[in-house]
Amino acid sequence: MPALRPPGQVIEIARTLQDAGFETWCVGGAVRDALLGLAHLDWDLATSATPQEVRKLFRRTVPVGIEFGTVGVLDRDGRMHEVTTFRHDVQTDGRHAVVQFGASLDEDLARRDFTINAIAYDPIARRLHDPFDGRGDLARGVVRAVGDAEARMREDRLRALRAIRFAARLDFTIDATTWEAIVGSAPHLTRLSPERVKQELDKTMEQVRYPSVALERWRASGAFASLVPALASVPDEVLKAVDALPMPGPPTRPLRRALRFAALLSGCETDAVERTLRELRASNQEIVVITALVERWARHGQAVGAILASGLLPSAPDLRRLAASVGRLRVTAFMRLAAARWHTGGRGIAPSLVRRLHRALMATAFRDPLEVADLAVDGDDLRLVGIAVGPALGRMLAQLLELVIADPTRNTRDALLALASAGMHEAGRAPGEDGR
Repeated sequence: MPALRPPGQVIEIARTLQDAGFETWCVGGAVRDALLGLAHLDWDLATSATPQEVRKLFRRTVPVGIEFGTVGVLDRDGRMHEVTTFRHDVQTDGRHAVVQFGASLDEDLARRDFTINAIAYDPIARRLHDPFDGRGDLARGVVRAVGDAEARMREDRLRALRAIRFAARLDFTIDATTWEAIVGSAPHLTRLSPERVKQELDKTMEQVRYPSVALERWRASGAFASLVPALASVPDEVLKAVDALPMPGPPTRPLRRALRFAALLSGCETDAVERTLRELRASNQEIVVITALVERWARHGQAVGAILASGLLPSAPDLRRLAASVGRLRVTAFMRLAAARWHTGGRGIAPSLVRRLHRALMATAFRDPLEVADLAVDGDDLRLVGIAVGPALGRMLAQLLELVIADPTRNTRDALLALASAGMHEAGRAPGEDGR
């Protein structure tokens, strides 16, 4: 089996355990992905050795989950590999299990979630152990629960969401009995912590090329209704917009994930977006970025889309107003979100016109005055012409900015001071005076 080639460090760990008399196998996602020809960095092992015996055999270990039988073993390069004692569940609350050691390999595999994750590989003898026909399900492209599907879902409610993600990531179907168990599990998903729900959505956005496949199943199964009520009736065109945005890729690209979340939430009422993200325990940075993008889409997306649908671009003043509202540093993010929504909204907007709009907005954003800080005057200048510090000063700066956005040629010190003086004079007229 040439596809099954664990890293040399993993083989060394397995050999150390086996030489000490402990049965040891590679298990889990790495075996599954290797059989599919996919890269997988994390190779985990299952062994008959107890956690204490594992820690005695290796110089550098981390007690990542001793109570569940898991020890992190650091290889010679400092990379950690999880080594877990064969176990079986004796009690579960639907999320956390009490386990008992001393199980056989088959008992350990029987407690796993899906057949495609219940395949073991001996890296020393180079042989597979597949008691639940996981390889057959890989060949058929099916996600199927190990044994009794309802029992597997009761043991750990997160498995319903994992099944959906695996199927979407691998482009697999979900076995009918397993799907029925997922649907039946939906009302009980509230047992999951918000952090785990958000983590599962994060993984879907990061790992799945076309997330709408998974998100449609969240909706159809009732998972959204239980976990993210604002998305219980999310329309197809919104889900498809998520597909139109690129995968986040490395962790150094958090904005891409935020964009996918913004697309997903762009069909919600704006006041529900921040509330939903807080309920999911999103980070403060994510909340700020995503809510701002959704709010700008709600404010401008349909109107600008209507102009583009007519084959035109917004006028120069409208481009400046749009860039000012969006913020020059978020123009590209806004345009990616808008392009995704326009693409799936059925307006027939030419992609070339969207690209022209993006270029025009970028040019405007970094050429024209769009913020109070860009004005040729500041608060000190306005105080010189008699405007007192306070709300009136802020209102005058905002009015001047509106005038400059409409006509950037006004952005000179003399012109703005004259406009401020005229505005102050207008504001000082008594009610009913007409100036004549």
